[in-house]
Amino acid sequence: MEQRHALQVSIAIAALLPVVAGLWGIAHGISGDGWVDNHHRYLSGLLLAIGLGYWSTIPRIERMGARLRLLTALVVIGGGARLAGLALGDVPTAEIWMALAMELGVAPLLCLWQTRVMATERPASLAIGKLEPHLRHIAP
Repeated sequence: MEQRHALQVSIAIAALLPVVAGLWGIAHGISGDGWVDNHHRYLSGLLLAIGLGYWSTIPRIERMGARLRLLTALVVIGGGARLAGLALGDVPTAEIWMALAMELGVAPLLCLWQTRVMATERPASLAIGKLEPHLRHIAP
């Protein structure tokens, strides 16, 4: 399987988690308290949007570097907040460790992989075309 296709499949699978978790969170409250449940649904909607955003990069993955980096930054910042929660006394669970692995491990690795695919998929003529105006003084 070529790198581009393997990356597309990997992103499709990885983004399934925030999509499913977001949909589940929207459909289910967590406490019975109106404000807490409503805030949980809002954050679940953001999680759903992040997953859908990752899926939106799949068809033209080699051209979606900026979008993928933004989504990954959001995920890493969220993972940092989750990690801070552990430092502040949140009880670590298997679910938290799995989420941290996705947020601080898988997401950044997929982003780095996309950068590699982008570099190999970009035609050499594009790079030369960008340099050409700067090299005109060399050749008459």
